[in-house]
Amino acid sequence: MEYKSFNPDYLMNVSGGELEIMEEIVAIFRNQIPEFVNEMKSLLESGRYIELGLLAHKAKGSVTVMGMEDTARMLKEFELQAKAGINQNGYQEYIARFEKDAATVLAEIDHFMSKKH
Repeated sequence: MEYKSFNPDYLMNVSGGELEIMEEIVAIFRNQIPEFVNEMKSLLESGRYIELGLLAHKAKGSVTVMGMEDTARMLKEFELQAKAGINQNGYQEYIARFEKDAATVLAEIDHFMSKKH
């Protein structure tokens, strides 16, 4: 299977190729995604754009470990715009794309990890 969002090389490098460490990293990522999405939506609703930018920065770090380069670039744009409070009409779209990309990558990670067992 060719992965569109997930780059296994990043996960392999970070974990040293050890299955237990990979599983731990994946579990953390899987738990973080709904937290990030829910908090982003909440911060957007309350107009707390600087905090939204900071959260986009934090999410960028998580997706980078999974090799999600396109998503990381998008989150960087989102971070900078939110911190500056510009292009607010596009924030919902950034959050929706992050949520969609995360769902895609989780399916790809599941496939990758199933081959490791």
